[in-house]
Formats: sequence, structure tokens, C-alpha cells
Amino acid sequence: MPRSLLVLLLLVAAVTGGWLARSAMARWRDLRAAQTYELAAEARPVLVRAGAAVLCLTCVSALGVAALVGERPGSGTVQAAAAVGAEQSAPAGSADRAASSASSSPSPSPSLAAVAFGSVGRSAGGELLQGAVPGPDGRARTVRVWLPAEYGQDPAARFPVIVLHSGTAGRTADADLPDVFDGVASAVKQGKARPFVVVAPEAPSGTGHPCDLVAAAPQAVADDAALRAAVGAAFRTLPAGPGGWSVLGVDGGAPCAAAAGLARPDLYGAAAAVSGRYDARALAGAAAEAPAAVTARLLLASAKRDGDGTASARAVQSALRDAKARAEVRTSDVVQDYTAERERLRLVRVAVQYLAEGLAKP
Repeated sequence: MPRSLLVLLLLVAAVTGGWLARSAMARWRDLRAAQTYELAAEARPVLVRAGAAVLCLTCVSALGVAALVGERPGSGTVQAAAAVGAEQSAPAGSADRAASSASSSPSPSPSLAAVAFGSVGRSAGGELLQGAVPGPDGRARTVRVWLPAEYGQDPAARFPVIVLHSGTAGRTADADLPDVFDGVASAVKQGKARPFVVVAPEAPSGTGHPCDLVAAAPQAVADDAALRAAVGAAFRTLPAGPGGWSVLGVDGGAPCAAAAGLARPDLYGAAAAVSGRYDARALAGAAAEAPAAVTARLLLASAKRDGDGTASARAVQSALRDAKARAEVRTSDVVQDYTAERERLRLVRVAVQYLAEGLAKP
């Protein structure tokens, strides 16, 4: 139904409901006055008008939701019904929000929650949106989604996803790394990668360095079913799984990305960790417990001047080799530039190029 017609019906229902509500109130006052003076009065007209007013207000709510769902993500709010805790998401009903198919990991029984993503600005030529998605502990956490410039150019195209981990409690990665989307966009502009949708969930609070906890629970870092379901329902992304989803972490978020890629290669086709410091034993343990039929792919990248980062990456590579883990680990330490910011931009570009190699062919 055209959105203009929905708005017209909404206004008609709202006006009619308001008139019926006022009429019911007037009849109710007359009824009370009659009862006060012990006069005969009938309650049925009050009940009829009150019931009709409630029905009109219900129609107003339904029409309002339908009108909002009809909006494009770039011009307002994106509405999605996400299967929270489930691995399968249903189509959202319009081309701009076509759903992804189910991912492959098991999950508990689903519960439905409406997830809204609203535009909060533009970055690196694309649009940045924000919503609240339940975390693994059931509490709502902020999730930011960056849509590349190409997202609005082809309404039928589906896009691969990068999950961008943060290393700061209570913050999304772009809050600490505002140029990270520039690195993703530059890889596309140089023809080194396909356009990605970047999803940046808020890191859990309770510790100053959330990614240090990967030694205790690497599976919790990786298996974020609610996030995959909400994003798949709200945006035109490739199905959740190794053919279309990958994971990235920079600086403090690097250990989380490495843990997610090694622990769940059945969910993420590749992982890239940039300028991180790692617990080699914990990551080797995560890889050893991964699904046996899938080989994890991991890039550990650091700047040429970052000797400690390079040593930490090589320690992870050695630990995985000693553990005989099913993992293909690549290291990179050749990037150098005259500022740390430019080096980080180039490192992110290298990481995105690596993640694009493992995507399913379009």
C-alpha cells in the first residue's frame, strides 16, 4: 500500500478516535450526573463509543508502524523484526531491508524483538546508523552499522558484513577509531575489496579491557546470534556464515577478532586483527575447540615499526602450529608511513583486502 495512503488512513483513524473518545467522556459525565440525582440512564452508548475509540486508536498504532516500515534506511528509521537468540531471520518486507538466511550454529528457542536502526550521520561517504540489540547477557547494547556509499546505488544488491570489535568497555570501535570506515572505503575505491557493511557492537562493561577475557570465554565473543539476526533482518546483507561474514579488530579489539575467527570459522569466513597484543595460549585453545570440519583463516597485521606487535603475532602463529589447530594464519609487518594514523589507515585497508579474499563469489 502506498505510504501516502497509509498516512491518510492514519489521520482519519486518529480524528475519528479522538471524536469518539470525547463523545464517550461526555456521555459518561451525563451518566454520572444522572446517577447522582437517581435518574434513569443507559450505559450502553458510553460503552459503544469507548469501544469504538479503542478500536480506532489500535488502527492508528498499526498504521503508524506500517508507515514507518515503508521508510528507506537513508531517510529515517529502519524497522526490523529480529529473531533474538535464533539463527534464522525472516525477510523484512522491502528491498532496502531484505533479510538474510539462517546461520549455521545452534541456538535456544527464539524470542522476537523489534530492532530499530536510526541514522546518526555520515562517515567516509557512507551512512552511519545506530540501534539497540540484546547482548549475550540479554541486556540491550548499542550497535552501530555503517552502510557504504554503494548500498544506496543498487536496491537489489546484498553486501558482505564485517563485525568490528571494540577494545574499550561500553563503547563501539568507531568511537575510538573514527577513521576506521575510511580504511574500509579506501580499500573499495582502490579496487582491492568489495563494499562491506560494517557492524560495530558495543563492548561489554565490567572491565577496562573486554578483549582480555577471551582466554576465559572465546565462544562468547564469537557466537553473537542476536546481532546476526538483527542485522540480517534490517539490512540487505549476505547470509550469516563464512561465505559472507567476517570479523575485524584494531588495537584493543584485535584479540576479540582473533578469538572470534579461530573459535567459530563456521560463522566467520576470515578474521583480521590489527596492531594487537595476544594471549597465544588462549587463542590456540580456542582454535583447538573449533568445529573440526572448517579451517579458520586469520590475518595478524602490524606496522613495521611495531616490534612488540609483530612478536606477539608470531607467537600466536607458533602456538597454533604447535597445537596442530586447523587454522591458516598469515602475518603482515611491512606497512610504514610517517604518522601512526596513516599507518592504521593502511593496515585497515590491508585487513579489508584480506577479508574480501574469502567471500563467496557474487
